[in-house]
Amino acid sequence: MAHVIETRKACSVNPLKMSQPLGAAFAFMGLASCMPLMHGSQGCTSFGIVLLVRHFKEAIPLQTTAMNEATTIMGGYDNLAAALLNIRSRAQPALIAICSTGLTETKGDDVEGYIKLARAQHPELADTEIVYVSTPDYVGAFQDGWARAVTQLVTQLPDTESPRDASRVNILPGCHLTPGDLEELRDIVEAFGLRPVFVPDVSGSLDGHIPEQWLGTTLGGTTLADLRTLGGAAHTLAIGEQMRPAAQALLARTGVPFTLFDRLCGLTATDAFVQQLSLISGRAVPARLRRQRSQLVDAMLDGHFHFGNVKVALAAEPDLLWAAGSLLAEMGAELAVAVTTTRSPLLERLPAAEVLIGDLEDFERSAAAAGCDLLMTHSHGRQAAQRLGKPLFRIGIPMFDRVGNAHIRQVGYRGTRDFVYAVGNLLMDQIHHAGPQDWPLPESTLAALQAASPATV
Repeated sequence: MAHVIETRKACSVNPLKMSQPLGAAFAFMGLASCMPLMHGSQGCTSFGIVLLVRHFKEAIPLQTTAMNEATTIMGGYDNLAAALLNIRSRAQPALIAICSTGLTETKGDDVEGYIKLARAQHPELADTEIVYVSTPDYVGAFQDGWARAVTQLVTQLPDTESPRDASRVNILPGCHLTPGDLEELRDIVEAFGLRPVFVPDVSGSLDGHIPEQWLGTTLGGTTLADLRTLGGAAHTLAIGEQMRPAAQALLARTGVPFTLFDRLCGLTATDAFVQQLSLISGRAVPARLRRQRSQLVDAMLDGHFHFGNVKVALAAEPDLLWAAGSLLAEMGAELAVAVTTTRSPLLERLPAAEVLIGDLEDFERSAAAAGCDLLMTHSHGRQAAQRLGKPLFRIGIPMFDRVGNAHIRQVGYRGTRDFVYAVGNLLMDQIHHAGPQDWPLPESTLAALQAASPATV
């Protein structure tokens, strides 16, 4: 059992975590014809847009109520109402999704009351669904904002009575899953003759496609009609511990039972998912999935020689930390350093001696002290990797110095195989291209090399 420690530094240095409002806005981007709206200053929204644009290399629809000093003190109703009317008239979305920020939360704006007043004063808003979620950015992290947004969606929008469809399943994916992961899960679920409805579905909006015509809103994702009829599913599958509150809320509202999978990266984890789909559908596991499983077993056999006794430093959101860290341990690596952003019941179960809720400065110092061979985190860990002279495997959001981030696949049999290959090849590359500057040599050997040929050492 891991010992969980929370840093008590006065400030964060090279932050690891991102804010709740950004996580909520990201979740809303997985809804079709939606316009996410941050209730706060322009800077909060601008930061979120820049971060997501750099990661996905796509246009990001995200609006702001543009609060300033005066409106913050006097209250933000006028700004919120103006934003709702402008978005409705210009973009004509089916859904406007509002998330708060630290600025308006500190002021104490009654956003739910503002929405009711705006609807009463402006009947033209009647044809637009409006959802609000409270996400103060001075508590929690990216994962918490995503979870709150999805919980609010399934609490407010589904009809309480929808006819059941035995072939339909709801999928509640965590924020650690990429659009490529969702496409892989869709393929697995459909192999059993089931129809999956993802809430949210970023594979429909942020998968890197070019639409036939320009839209001012999201380019795809879960439709409002599908959100209304979530209660008609035979079962709900929640992916990641962060999705437990949303699955429980959907159960309370519609009566649809759920099964939670804390990860889908790994052999036994995918086996459990496939077995559950077989039970729901009443069908045997398709031959192609059995073959994919066999291919993964072979990949793990091939790769474990390169993972064994490798010390890894991993920094990520809790659900991603759990998924990647568990697989690394199964492959024979040692999770020597584990750093995360926020609390989670999974942290104490991690295969590590200690888990630190901290930043990338803590990550770098701990990795150096532990003598780690490999660093794993998002692109902001590149400076630490350079200073320590260690390889960096990029994982999570943001990855702004790589392309194809929407298509990374790390779940299911094929996704796990891709992960094993990618990490294994990085480790092999370090071994085959290592020189005296990369691997410690005995002082006597190093002295002899320097005397013989100083220019090459």
